[in-house]
Amino acid sequence: MSQVELDGTGPAGGASFSGEARAAVDALLAPVDADLARRYPGDSGTRQPVHTVYVPADAFGADTVRNWGRQALEAFDTHAGTTAELARALGVADDALLADVHARVRAKLEREPVEDLRIDFEDGYGPRPDAEEDAAAVRAAELVAAAAADGSAPPYIGIRIKCMEAAVRDRGIRTLELFLATLLANRGLPEGLVLTLPKVTYAEQVTALVRLLEDFERSAGLPAGRIGFEIQIETTQAILGPDGRATVSRMIEAAEGRATGLHYGTFDYSASCGVSAAYQSMDHPVADHAKAVMQVAAAGTGVRLSDGSTNVVPTGSTEQVHAAWKLHHDLVRRSLARAYYQGWDMHPAHLPTRYVAVYSFYREGLEAAAARLAAYVAKAGGDVMDEPATARALSGYVLRGLDCGAVDLAEVTSLTGLDRAQLDALAGR
Repeated sequence: MSQVELDGTGPAGGASFSGEARAAVDALLAPVDADLARRYPGDSGTRQPVHTVYVPADAFGADTVRNWGRQALEAFDTHAGTTAELARALGVADDALLADVHARVRAKLEREPVEDLRIDFEDGYGPRPDAEEDAAAVRAAELVAAAAADGSAPPYIGIRIKCMEAAVRDRGIRTLELFLATLLANRGLPEGLVLTLPKVTYAEQVTALVRLLEDFERSAGLPAGRIGFEIQIETTQAILGPDGRATVSRMIEAAEGRATGLHYGTFDYSASCGVSAAYQSMDHPVADHAKAVMQVAAAGTGVRLSDGSTNVVPTGSTEQVHAAWKLHHDLVRRSLARAYYQGWDMHPAHLPTRYVAVYSFYREGLEAAAARLAAYVAKAGGDVMDEPATARALSGYVLRGLDCGAVDLAEVTSLTGLDRAQLDALAGR
């Protein structure tokens, strides 16, 4: 076997790539490099909420988050006041891990029951007289501005407008205009502002919102690109176009860097596929197909994914609440295992099982993930030989647990030897 030695100019023996060939390769791939950087910038590194709570605009008030937290705590204490009761409800083991999760979830419900709140002017609000919706849009913005100013707002908050279809387009645009303008007049746009565009069928509807936001930013003197938005995937046309292409990829492109998330709409999408009401669920095959397409389309783009919701409400007798909680818990765990780290919650009593499922997911795997990260950093090998891509996934897993409060930085550092900045670096943030 011959050994090739490098002398700084080329391999020994005189055979080498010419400077012209290398320059030609660079010239050939320069557009590809630029396109990759533009289309696939990777994750932003900011916190992703574990859920989005939807509240109709006419039901939203200054005390909404506090009331949701109070009702969630009441349900938790009434129907799962002990770990034994919680274990019985979910059909899991009553062990030290569950006891730890139980305590952490109760503290979370007291401290930060809602991570992301969407004030709904679409299906949850319905058609109203223009004067009524105008007033509701202004009121919502004033309440959001006040909550952001006094620190009572959740980390993320915003509105869902009506869609860009002809019948409701003007109404949706008017609501958005009033909401943004009122925010601007009341201390400016909050850092965690989120907008949601529903029932998208064509990429041009996404472009339309981009043009409106560009115009508003110019008028308001805001930095270009300041306002982003989520795209709600709840029509078949958003997944597969008439030409057979994955339409959702075109929608991400049409957002021109403003798309922050893709949110799956469980019931509208299922209905559009002809699924009868009794079988419309987050785990139906049509849901899995749509979410798989969304996942591939969003991979590497920095656009985050959110699953939908269950419409089974945890109310009534303890037996009824437990049955609804087990369904919700299992659906959330299923989503987490499929890398859908966010979902919708429609009722305060959904919050306990949202956080129980999320916290269990991150705490169960913490020690194993930490050991693999520590071995990767130390290049010690261990039971699993991980590559950089897996190290990114492992650190991302730990960071998500930290962000939602499932794990603490002190215990992560103790297990891995890594601080937050090092974890961010490993995750590519």
